[in-house]
Amino acid sequence: MLRVAVPNKGSLAEAAAEMLREAGYRTRRDLKELICADPDNNVEFFYLRPRDIAVYVGSGTVDAGITGRDLLLDCGNAAEEVMPLGFGGSTFRYAARPGQIANLADIGGRRVATSYAGLVEKHLADNGIQADVVRLDGAVETAITLGVADVIADVVETGSTLRAQGLEVFGEPILRSEAVFIRRPGTSEAGAVEVLRRRLVGVVTARHYVLLDYDCPADLVDRACALTPGLESPTVSPLQNPHWVAVRAMVPRAQTNRVMDALYDLGARAILVTDIAACRL
Repeated sequence: MLRVAVPNKGSLAEAAAEMLREAGYRTRRDLKELICADPDNNVEFFYLRPRDIAVYVGSGTVDAGITGRDLLLDCGNAAEEVMPLGFGGSTFRYAARPGQIANLADIGGRRVATSYAGLVEKHLADNGIQADVVRLDGAVETAITLGVADVIADVVETGSTLRAQGLEVFGEPILRSEAVFIRRPGTSEAGAVEVLRRRLVGVVTARHYVLLDYDCPADLVDRACALTPGLESPTVSPLQNPHWVAVRAMVPRAQTNRVMDALYDLGARAILVTDIAACRL
């Protein structure tokens, strides 16, 4: 049976559970459940702390998992990222008091407080910078005020929490993170992990694309298809009226209305949009 680790609480857990349900898997009904078996799909889900998931996957205790890219890299073990999942986005930045540190090179010889010591140590080493990394659990915004650090490295969204502490970000982001599907290295690409990967790809694709159907004058079909090339190629079918054809193609959800406007201006009519519940590519 395939053993998969998933987050046990928080927004990451909720989004992962929704994605797995859309992929056709049975997930837990009670938040107190730590193990959920799905015998129909021959999968067993283990609900763990997001920070621990990469450890279990990398050690081979479980076959695959869903966690944050930041947590995977911070762990530093042998688990490998298979694909991004499109939710749980975050940006990691350095921050300090204004006027004291302006760029990455200025961190050299300083103290950097973070909850992601492994991630920050690697980033500093990759840039040839030596600094004292102070590992803290939880919020690190007050580390400079309390005198235990000169710089912090943390998740930055709006920056309001940093400004409240008199801090500002500097330099390029350390990392842009999101939820990722990970697996144990050496896992067969023909087994159950690959089936799970394909299902997750189908969910991600269904969320990002819609089906667009429209009728188009036959003499304009090439120009219309240039607007809706689809993933492989659009489907073009004859209509009872020999001067018109029906076209179907997948288009990015974010571009739907722009494409519909362009098709209408071209001369297409009966333009319909349909959500995709699931797909295999």
